[in-house]
Amino acid sequence: MPGAVRPGRTVAVTGAAAGAGAAVLARLRESPRVRRAIGVDPEPGPGDWRRTGLLDPGLTGVFAGVDAVAHLAVDLAPDADRTGQRQRNTRAVQTVLTAAFAAGVRRVVVVGSALAYGAYADNPVPLTDEAPLRAVPEASAVGDLLEIERIAASSRRTHRGLAVTVLRPAVVLGAGDREPMAALLGASRLLRIRGADTRWQFCHVTDLAAAVELAALAPPGVLDGPANVGSDGWLDHDTLEKLTGRRSLELPERVAVGMAERLHRLGITPAPPSELAYLVHPWVVGTDRLREAGWRPAYGNAEAVADHLGRRAERGPLARNATVVGGVVGGAAGAAAALVGTAALVRRARRRKQG
Repeated sequence: MPGAVRPGRTVAVTGAAAGAGAAVLARLRESPRVRRAIGVDPEPGPGDWRRTGLLDPGLTGVFAGVDAVAHLAVDLAPDADRTGQRQRNTRAVQTVLTAAFAAGVRRVVVVGSALAYGAYADNPVPLTDEAPLRAVPEASAVGDLLEIERIAASSRRTHRGLAVTVLRPAVVLGAGDREPMAALLGASRLLRIRGADTRWQFCHVTDLAAAVELAALAPPGVLDGPANVGSDGWLDHDTLEKLTGRRSLELPERVAVGMAERLHRLGITPAPPSELAYLVHPWVVGTDRLREAGWRPAYGNAEAVADHLGRRAERGPLARNATVVGGVVGGAAGAAAALVGTAALVRRARRRKQG
């Protein structure tokens, strides 16, 4: 009917210009339960859009009339400017929560990461939604995640009437390289720590978007607090090699940590060597809370990897090679990708010398 108002909720999505934020916005715009889906990002975008930074004093006005906010503007890529990245990540989530509360928003969904659990030999498999967060609270993107979790927990006490959900996805695939471990899949080789029983778990961006939609539209009391997101189970390293068609660079843990420490100390990569623990110890998550609310993953781990690599192939060789080069000289990937990239450069130098 011409002029009819579409029923449903109004949801704003921060970080909507690219990656997982763009995927979430696209899903919400197709949802019959959503009347309006507004993109919020400093970069321009299509459709109903607010081109603004998340520290803008006018953010409360942007959220006027909004029922829920999905916050996806969390930067997990290691950055040499650690102080600036920490401020951007923590001040942004604080501002979003405060502005949403002031605007009368009912719920904020913050997309963090399962990295916040930390990787330890005694981690249960899988980790429940209520498992303690034991990641190393250092000057890193993982440290930012812990601070974001603290801010979200505090806001539940101070902003009465505002429901806050924190989604903790496994390694997100299908929307660029959100985490350094996703970038590692595009390197010329995988990194394998000798003797480690590495367990790879992924979360396709389609399943993450479905979880965000479910949480954003949930009634009060449902999905408040943390909830894990990921494919069922995990892949062992041998299976990942077969799926990716890549061989592994295998290093003893002591050697890998030593190399990572030197790369970090020299400023070649901003990623701390503690990240390598995620290639050694388990941090597989269970998704009971989301399942109880009706969510089911559409992608298994193997399907998520295949789709991710297919998308990288479509972007061409420049995108596929950027991980190795950028991880070494620009800090665009994590410690693991930097080690693989460094080893590749050493091999090339040896070949030139021998030639």
